[in-house]
Amino acid sequence: MPPDPSWTSLLPPLLAIGLAIGTRQVYLSLGAGVWLGFTILADGDPFAGLGAAIDGLVGVLGDAGNARVLLFTLVIGALIATVEASGGVAGFVDWLERRRLVTGPRGARVLAFLVGVVIFIESNITVLVAGAVSRPLFDRHRRSREMLAYLIDSTSAAVCVLIPLNAWGAYVLSLLAEQGVEDPVRLFALSVPYNVYAFAAVALAAFVAVTGWAVGPMRRAEERAAGGEVSAPGAAPDVDEEALVPAPIGAVPPRPVNMVVPLVVLVLTMPLGLFVTGRAAVAAAVAEGRLMPGEVSGFGVMLEGSGSTSVLWAVLAGLAVAWVLLLPQRALTVEQLTSVGLKGAGGMVGIALVLLLALGLGGVTRELGAGVYVAAGVAQAGVGPALLLPLVFLTGGFVAFSTGTSWGTFAIMIPIAVPAAAALGLPLAPFLAASLAGGIFGDHASPISDTTIVSSLAAATDHIAHVRTQLPYALLAGTVAVAGFATVGAFM
Repeated sequence: MPPDPSWTSLLPPLLAIGLAIGTRQVYLSLGAGVWLGFTILADGDPFAGLGAAIDGLVGVLGDAGNARVLLFTLVIGALIATVEASGGVAGFVDWLERRRLVTGPRGARVLAFLVGVVIFIESNITVLVAGAVSRPLFDRHRRSREMLAYLIDSTSAAVCVLIPLNAWGAYVLSLLAEQGVEDPVRLFALSVPYNVYAFAAVALAAFVAVTGWAVGPMRRAEERAAGGEVSAPGAAPDVDEEALVPAPIGAVPPRPVNMVVPLVVLVLTMPLGLFVTGRAAVAAAVAEGRLMPGEVSGFGVMLEGSGSTSVLWAVLAGLAVAWVLLLPQRALTVEQLTSVGLKGAGGMVGIALVLLLALGLGGVTRELGAGVYVAAGVAQAGVGPALLLPLVFLTGGFVAFSTGTSWGTFAIMIPIAVPAAAALGLPLAPFLAASLAGGIFGDHASPISDTTIVSSLAAATDHIAHVRTQLPYALLAGTVAVAGFATVGAFM
């Protein structure tokens, strides 16, 4: 039986955060946090905790959604390596430069920002694709990879959380439905204008992309890159860049179509997957008597779909289309495509391991009740809306910072903030927005966040260097969000 939530529930994430900053070893830090969490659950027995930690990580794969996330991570590695080996990325970069669409550092930054905004189906896909497309341009124009990691990180989750028609939206709507909200879609839509942090983060990233504004550690990174060192001396990216970004193979000239078409198929397959899985879910609910025939239709069917399944289908469809394009061109043989795909998937093993450990840490932290412990203290504070909304935002930020998961934070904060607002007779939308915004803010600031880690890997930069250079921007957007939520609360 898990213990009642107490201050000890915060020790595993705090240990992981401290080790990550102090040692710069992400695997060790996350693993230590998982071990400590299960040791606490085992009444302090470190050996029983070690055995339980191993079983706990194996149990992560027992969840179908988690297994799909890890699998699509490997498949997208195969997709990225395939379009790189076919010359698709090189062809796209050449196409941009021939038309003088990217002629310098500003163009490279704006491209990274736009890719992060346009590919909004899932945050990890966003950062991996944006990293693959933008990294060669950043290197060519002597811009730091820390800047690239910041731009793709700050646009991915912040944009995804504003759109219901993706994996994020489907997840949030399911949490609202569990709370008995009569019209989750309407509440989600009403909350979007109040999500001050998401808009501030995206607007700040746009400003940085256009102006190149660098502050603190980012300024030093940009000055270093201008001298020819795009990565910090001694930086150790946890991704096999040679496997993930192979040199083009074959005699066929690089063509942008070999990259653009698979990515377009990937983006378009996502809503189709939501519709197919949603229709199956609705049919099952009708058969079980949980829904009446016709009760959910149209757009609502898509919102009942499985985000993890749809994302996996989308990546597989993109990879299949890449093969269909390349074989008639005789750019790569079946043997070469298979070899490149497997090497690309192998290049993502580091990311998959990080995600496994992050999911394991999030699970044991949730079992210890860390989020509930923190949120309960806020619920007992008894303050007015002008302070309550910023407090919900900051609490969500602390929970996400400590646990490394925005989705886990949503699952903790929404069941607390939304019912509390209803009990106080206050509008629900601002409290939903504050819960979502806090999760994204903490996710951006946390060194153990899966999205932050994947962003540093996608940019092929040192992870802690990414955290240090991004933190001033996250804190600036967070300050704007606190002021915004205080203003909204003052007029409620």
